[in-house]
Amino acid sequence: MMKPELRHVDPEVFRAIQDEERRQSSHLELIASENWTSPAVREAVGSVMTDKYAEGYPGHRYYGGCEFVDVVEELARTRVKTLYQAEYANVQPHAGASANTAVYLAALKPGDKILGMALSHGGHLTHGSPVNLSGQLYTIQSYGVEKSTERIDLDRVRQIALEFQPQMIVAGASAYPRQLDFEGFSRIAREVGALLMVDMAHIAGLIAAGLHPSPVGYADFVTSTTHKTLRGPRGGFILSNAEWGKRIDKVVFPGLQGGPLMHVIAGKAVAFGEALTSEFRAYQGRVVDNAKTLASTLKDCGMRLVSDGTDNHLMLVDVKFSGITGKEAQSRLAQVGITVNKNTIPFETEKPTVASGIRIGTPQVTTRGLGANEMVELGTVIAEVLQGSRDQDLSSWQRRVQDLTRRFPLPGLGADADA
Repeated sequence: MMKPELRHVDPEVFRAIQDEERRQSSHLELIASENWTSPAVREAVGSVMTDKYAEGYPGHRYYGGCEFVDVVEELARTRVKTLYQAEYANVQPHAGASANTAVYLAALKPGDKILGMALSHGGHLTHGSPVNLSGQLYTIQSYGVEKSTERIDLDRVRQIALEFQPQMIVAGASAYPRQLDFEGFSRIAREVGALLMVDMAHIAGLIAAGLHPSPVGYADFVTSTTHKTLRGPRGGFILSNAEWGKRIDKVVFPGLQGGPLMHVIAGKAVAFGEALTSEFRAYQGRVVDNAKTLASTLKDCGMRLVSDGTDNHLMLVDVKFSGITGKEAQSRLAQVGITVNKNTIPFETEKPTVASGIRIGTPQVTTRGLGANEMVELGTVIAEVLQGSRDQDLSSWQRRVQDLTRRFPLPGLGADADA
């Protein structure tokens, strides 16, 4: 829990933080891009490292007094390189978006061609969306999923690449429930003379645990966030080889960012250390198992899943199939204590603010300790709430969700936090 100093210094902020603790504790968070960090990660992020300016890199700072922040940044770099067997790492990007932007600026010129996955088919804003800097600085062409399978067809990606002749191909997604073939993407990139960047933000934890093939060795650049399946603080990092690393370092600082967030980098170091353990690998296995069980339950209850299931930690549910919009589905589930996000689905017919689907992920509920039996219970509740009438009494489902949150409290709160 929060220390008493904040309660007295700024009671409004203190109350908001307490309210958010209660909300997360009393709701089941099924947003695929969210997780619950360990108390050790939060302790590092809340440490005195927040007070230190450290422009530059370990051993080459523009400020004095950096000997101890050098230690944590070097730990973070060494641990993440070990975790993914990479030659080079930069752990300073403030987010996945800034990590992607740094790679573009290091490797491309304005106007160069990028081939990335369409946002409406599961890609990401930073993979060439016109509302993002990536779509404004570069010439963009998109690939997507096939209508019949709702999966990526690499033969079609190859055909587009041969016609478009991009300087860079981007692989990776924010809402794609199937495994990605990085070796296949690499073959296409080499054939057309393009660089390959893999954004593994969503599946970084699965890759670290050996539950999804690694892009390292196939991609010229690998970017990621640290706060999704990886279960670290909010931030990003970049992996590459030593030759590209020199250029990336200069783009990150001084090109894009000033002083790095050393308290967040300390949290990243802790998270990377945790990800190297057998306990973390076992956790990732439970994340995937829970996703498969939840997906199977939703299907058994008559819900339609995009691509008919999942290989990873997330699934897309076509709620339009059940007669409602993603916006309404998100609202209904919030009323019973389940947090999801409305999401576009391939070949979308609604506006993104309304959407035809919802995205569901299992990282956070798995961190809470929910297992297969609870996934069956949860999937049944979700289906019944979404398939019922708009004016139905939701109290029975609210009680079922509250029972799950009481049985599986968030680790590190209450008595655990005070210990």
